[in-house]
Amino acid sequence: MPRSKKFRRARLIVIVLAVLLVAGLGYGGYRGVAAVRASFPDVNGSVKVPGLSAPVDVERDANGIPQLYADTPEDLFRAQGYVQAQDRFWEMDVRRHITSGRLSEMFGSGQVETDSFLRTMGWHQVAQQEYDTILEPETKAYLQSYADGVNAWLTEHPGGESASLEYALLGVANGDYKPEAWTPVDSVAWLKAMAWNLSGNLQEEIDRSLLSQDFSADKIAQLYPDYPYDRNGTIVKKTGTVAGDTYKPADGSTAPPAAPAGATAQGAVAAEGLLKDVADRIDAMPQLLGRQGQGIGSNSWVVAGSHTTTGRPLLANDPHLGPGLPSVWYQMGLHCRAVSAACGYDTSGFTFAGMPGVVIGHNNNISWGFTNLGADVTDLYLEKVTGPDTYLVDGKDVKFGLRKETIKVAGGEDRTITVRTTQSGAPLISDPSSEQRKVGTYAPNGNAAPDRGTTGYGVALQWTALTPGKTMDAVFKLDRATGWDDFRAAAKDFAVPAQNLIYADTRNNIGYQAPGSIPVRGNGDGTYPSLGWDSSYAWKGSIPFSALPYSFNPAAGYIVTANQAVVDPTYKYLLTKDWEYGTRAKEITDQIELKLRNGGKISPDDMQSMQLDNTSVLAQTLVPLLLKVKINDPYVREAQGLLKDWNYHQDADSAAAAYYNGVWRQLLSLAFGQKFPADLRAEDNCLLVHAPSDPTKPDTSTTEIVTECGTRDPGKAQPDGGDRWMEVVRQQLTQPDSSWWTYIDADHHEQKGLDNLLAEAMKDARQDLTSLLSKDISTWSWGRLHTLTLREQTLGTDDSSIASGVVHKLLNRGPYQLSGGTAAVNAAGWNAAAGYEVDWIPSMRMVVDLSNFDASRWINVGGASGHAYHPNYNDQTALWAKGELLPWAYSAEAVEKSVRNKLVLTTG
Repeated sequence: MPRSKKFRRARLIVIVLAVLLVAGLGYGGYRGVAAVRASFPDVNGSVKVPGLSAPVDVERDANGIPQLYADTPEDLFRAQGYVQAQDRFWEMDVRRHITSGRLSEMFGSGQVETDSFLRTMGWHQVAQQEYDTILEPETKAYLQSYADGVNAWLTEHPGGESASLEYALLGVANGDYKPEAWTPVDSVAWLKAMAWNLSGNLQEEIDRSLLSQDFSADKIAQLYPDYPYDRNGTIVKKTGTVAGDTYKPADGSTAPPAAPAGATAQGAVAAEGLLKDVADRIDAMPQLLGRQGQGIGSNSWVVAGSHTTTGRPLLANDPHLGPGLPSVWYQMGLHCRAVSAACGYDTSGFTFAGMPGVVIGHNNNISWGFTNLGADVTDLYLEKVTGPDTYLVDGKDVKFGLRKETIKVAGGEDRTITVRTTQSGAPLISDPSSEQRKVGTYAPNGNAAPDRGTTGYGVALQWTALTPGKTMDAVFKLDRATGWDDFRAAAKDFAVPAQNLIYADTRNNIGYQAPGSIPVRGNGDGTYPSLGWDSSYAWKGSIPFSALPYSFNPAAGYIVTANQAVVDPTYKYLLTKDWEYGTRAKEITDQIELKLRNGGKISPDDMQSMQLDNTSVLAQTLVPLLLKVKINDPYVREAQGLLKDWNYHQDADSAAAAYYNGVWRQLLSLAFGQKFPADLRAEDNCLLVHAPSDPTKPDTSTTEIVTECGTRDPGKAQPDGGDRWMEVVRQQLTQPDSSWWTYIDADHHEQKGLDNLLAEAMKDARQDLTSLLSKDISTWSWGRLHTLTLREQTLGTDDSSIASGVVHKLLNRGPYQLSGGTAAVNAAGWNAAAGYEVDWIPSMRMVVDLSNFDASRWINVGGASGHAYHPNYNDQTALWAKGELLPWAYSAEAVEKSVRNKLVLTTG
């Protein structure tokens, strides 16, 4: 029986007081403190873990980072499950409810819409298929060992306050909830969440369709300009050729070992994805890897030993993901005491709570890093729905596949939904999504399209992640790889998400491989929705692995991947039409080239300093134009003067950086935001527009001026100011009379011309920063605007959250004043349509020294622990914000010197 509202409120007060006690914000006694600390893990002594064949040592340093030592791989992964559950089980439990579409079982009716969309996608179903039919027996055994370790911990902590403070908070609303046993499929399903957030150009495809209601195709093309191949280059500096289905490098690569056999082409791949209002629901729940769409990215680069001060390669990586607590990454070492064919793991790096193995890092032979490749692996399909269970293909009615999904709701009645899928397995995502219905209403459809009807078309979506794949196999293979051949064999299995894989080894080799399941299209190029009623638009299989680009020991002596184009348009296959625009990649490349000029060498310190480069590249073009504009108002001219001697560095203490970014935000609003339909503008962006006085008769009624507010979550609104927008503005700046420079000024008068718009942007920015900071520009700084708050995500962030605002404030950390900016190498990104708050960050940083792994460095945002008020909950963030890195002990000797706590897991 549900508890009374009075009881729940009283218990919440008690819990909040307990949190206050630990935070040092209130008075009280031992019991309140003990209630919060009861869930902190035991990190010393010994504990029995059933199923172990021999003891496993868990050695933690001052930051709580565990290094595990075992005799068998099964013991190693069983111990990994136990230790991750110690630190992060609440987070793991929430994540698996997200990936399986079962949030309503924990949080009640407020999550039914989110669950219905996730059930429509069927992440957990595909993960189950992978485990049942695709994954190697060895991988399945390791997944089961990991699950057994989690469940060994769960048996000791069956829920409630002893497991985590958050479970006590959950009990306020759902006192009957108890966590169920962990399964191997719960771990595999997390890969679908990774793939979703890194799935390429889905948001761009949606936005183009929504822009079609107001703009011509030519106008839209100006907002999605071609990639600047000549200026920013590609990952493989000279695109190779594909003979048959075998890629041959042309960048000076030396001959590598024979590539693994090419993957055979598959049939049409089923896929689907979240879109605007659904993404907003997901954003209100714990972030997975951050907001989907442009902005998500990463930097990685590797320099050959011939160009380094150490004589061996150096490798750097910093994935750019959404911020939150607990941190996305989990640092860990997994070591077989005696490395052999039977126990081949001696690896250390970053992984995800809830998933065995190490995702990014190094072992005793190789190191590897990831950045998002950005391949277009999702396609929207417009479907002409002809009945409740039929749709049109090639002039004939075809039946949808139908399945029922029952959503259990804590404290409420079960809900049942019907999922409709096309013959290729793509679900009709417009059923649960209002934005997809709008896509169906406005998307271009060709001259021979069937009647759209009064409600538009249905919208289905294909996505490679909804075909079972072997990515979990790839993770274990990477962890025990001994060289380039092993590395490529692992990459062959890395189906989703499609990532740029960068490589270095102790034999002085460096390399790059593009992996992933990437579709071969029939008609269409993925930039607009495809025509579902015409079978010629169906996918024709996938690009064979043997044909995907790679590079091994290129002549340049370094490889940079920062989400730029992999290859130029001469490459045989289409990877995407929506690359990031290469600004960060060129900055990194230029710095490497500058250092190497005249025989210079690159040191580990150089690699670290490059990660902190916060230069605004576009400012080098835009600021001279801003300074040429004549400003008569001394109030605005005073701010304009800040730009005169600015070095274009976006330092946290820079007043010029604050003003420049303020001008940039206003420029985007005036030139583009004013003209966009409400579907793309932020909810608080309201404009005066002309509308029919009788909406039911738009063609005959008179018009009147009305206020029209945007409908999009500000964090996903446009123009967001990212790398694409910098390229848009760069190209439009060459056309001073472009129609994009026509705008409505503060007095509601139309004005034209670039100089006028720049003057208006400077005036508006002066007013904006005065209201946000001060009238006195000497007090301005970029960091005061550009702040990061790490928000606890797992309890929810919207009105349906179980936690009050007070609890969130106690669990959140920050704000931190940050340097950096959008499209800077130090990518502390922000959405110009929403404000200045940071919403993308380098989620971790690492620099690996292949000459001495113990000389490597790493840092995480947040910390090892998922327990609020634990000393390791957020102990790395302040160092991260300053650009510092921690020593990364790897060898048994170095780890032993760093040990602060040691726990022995013994046989049960």
